[in-house]
Amino acid sequence: MILAVASGKGGTGKTTVSVSLAALLAQEGPTTLVDLDVEAPNAHLFVEPHWQEQATQYLPVPVVDESRCTRCAACSDLCQFKAIAVLGDVIVTFDQMCHGCGGCWTVCPEQCISQGRRELGESLLGLAADADGLRLAMGRLRIGEAMSPPLMKRVMKLIPADGDVIIDAPPGTSCPAMTATSFADALVLVTEPTPFGLYDLSLAVEAMRPHGKPMGVIINRAGMGDDRVHGYCLEQGLPIVAEIPFDKKIAEGYSNGKRLEQIQPEISKTLKDVIAHFKVQLSGNGDGTCPGGDPR
Repeated sequence: MILAVASGKGGTGKTTVSVSLAALLAQEGPTTLVDLDVEAPNAHLFVEPHWQEQATQYLPVPVVDESRCTRCAACSDLCQFKAIAVLGDVIVTFDQMCHGCGGCWTVCPEQCISQGRRELGESLLGLAADADGLRLAMGRLRIGEAMSPPLMKRVMKLIPADGDVIIDAPPGTSCPAMTATSFADALVLVTEPTPFGLYDLSLAVEAMRPHGKPMGVIINRAGMGDDRVHGYCLEQGLPIVAEIPFDKKIAEGYSNGKRLEQIQPEISKTLKDVIAHFKVQLSGNGDGTCPGGDPR
């Protein structure tokens, strides 16, 4: 099972839920927590991993040998991102706009475009210090790098083939969030019972429903707002799979790097029920496989 934990906005408790779900899953068997919020990763603060693999990741970008180039502009015509352009006799490349597809050097009739590289950031894989069987994979985007999805895809390739996976997705509904949730078999949307929480939840549902994957909602800080999130979920046919109470102890514990099940052990059963809910949902194929196959 690959379960992505997402949210329509930051600050709803997405990482709080992700790390605890992963730690509890690890009690049942091999589990990997994947922090794909590569612009601001923080899941490692709650599992204190011992890093086993660290690598700088690069994206291939074009390097043109102008002495062999005929200025046919086949590369420029192909590139939808305009990362390479022929301006009269001058060939200009824009590395920061390149998506690394390789189309330009493939289509070049003179084979005068070679592969350079642009640093994306780093990928890391390690073992949690205080949760047996829990692995953590994460990425850290290079400062100044505009595109996170290529690094996210590299991080996903680090995941061992065995066991379950919990993805801590980037917040929001932009390209990084959609990329992260595309890897999953099912989605958990974390929200809070406030007008902002409801609005951003509705955006997330609208954006992610086309994935066609099972979705469930966790209401964090339950009891602090109103019941409009409940009404919305009922209207949309979205199951509320858990409610986490609005509790000062949880906030204090989180600020000290503690996970939910460490702060309030009674929450463990609630989160285990969430895991069981999605395992039942994903077992609906009859053969025990997850819909769409394993993206690893």
